[in-house]
Amino acid sequence: MRTAHILNTLLAALMLASCATVYKERTPVTNGGVTVSMVLDASPLAQGAQASDLPRVDMIEMTPEMIDFVDQHVDRSEGRNDKLKALADAVMGEDGFELAYDDSTSTAAGTFQKRRGNCLSFTNLFIAMARNLGLDANYQEVEIPPDWSIAGETYLFSQHVNVTVDMKNGQNRIVDFNLYDFNTSYHMEVISDQRARAHFFNNIGAERMLAGETSQAFLNFRQSIREDSSFSPAWTNLGILYRREGYPAYAETAYLEALNIDRNNVTAMSNLANLYEEENHSELAEQYMMRVEVHRLKNPYYRFQVANVAFIEGDYRTAIENLEHAIKMRKDEDRFYFLMSLCYLMSGDKQAAQRWMKKAETIAKKNPDKEKYQHKLDILRGSEID
Repeated sequence: MRTAHILNTLLAALMLASCATVYKERTPVTNGGVTVSMVLDASPLAQGAQASDLPRVDMIEMTPEMIDFVDQHVDRSEGRNDKLKALADAVMGEDGFELAYDDSTSTAAGTFQKRRGNCLSFTNLFIAMARNLGLDANYQEVEIPPDWSIAGETYLFSQHVNVTVDMKNGQNRIVDFNLYDFNTSYHMEVISDQRARAHFFNNIGAERMLAGETSQAFLNFRQSIREDSSFSPAWTNLGILYRREGYPAYAETAYLEALNIDRNNVTAMSNLANLYEEENHSELAEQYMMRVEVHRLKNPYYRFQVANVAFIEGDYRTAIENLEHAIKMRKDEDRFYFLMSLCYLMSGDKQAAQRWMKKAETIAKKNPDKEKYQHKLDILRGSEID
């Protein structure tokens, strides 16, 4: 089952530039009269709808059926460890709840009813039940490797959220529905319920935008920003919505606000560059694409993606060069070492391939799937290179 992800949509593929300079954020040039306030409160996308038109949402409301489920599977008189283990078994165990992944975002109650959802949906469900048991459970953002997929003409950029439980003994327990890809070395940060609500409405906005429901997409992106105005992805997505609907000045203002909040928001940079190119501001477009290139080359996972493409094309030297940079930046990612091994194998250097595969195995032993490379090492040791 593929990991459940939060969607942060962008319209155009990130392009490459040949050099890099850091530029200060600029005032809007497409139409300096469009302010941030206008983007939110005087929008041509609202179509007369008001923020109050969105139904009230309680992401972690417990229904009577959910309380019954908890009572059937967890002894409330037990200690924290036993209650957490019993709840995790009930929700995630092979004979338990049988949750299935899909791209939809739901409240805890909606997820319980449908038995389906993405990572935020599952996190809502688990936090609701854990708190009902008196456990100190909170939302946590996880900085996972970038993973882009395509839906029509729109690119979907993945983010991840999981659960952290304070056990009151100096330890925290992590509950993650993406155990296959989860790595404890990923940067994690506990976030407030308010920030989680910003994620929630941003997700719904992205889903509505992909469905062509412009007014509802706008209302949800705006609500996301009102929940947490420092949530840069919602500003970026709002800019994308404006750009899709033919309002470049509004899109530009939203993108610039996203970058004012997070100057490292590569999605906002690349979309702003594409917008400037469309609006014949070629110099500005080039400057922002330079910034995109700078940030991407500093990202070990981007280097890994470049190496993957080079490997598929048979350009093993380029793949190796990018993997060397990736490993310098991130020494605990076994996938980098594994691909390096394959590059040397295909280059005809079996001994180097074995060394890199051994390194991949050593790194992987720190993760749950300890033996994932052992059989590959055995094959390498017995293989011949034609």
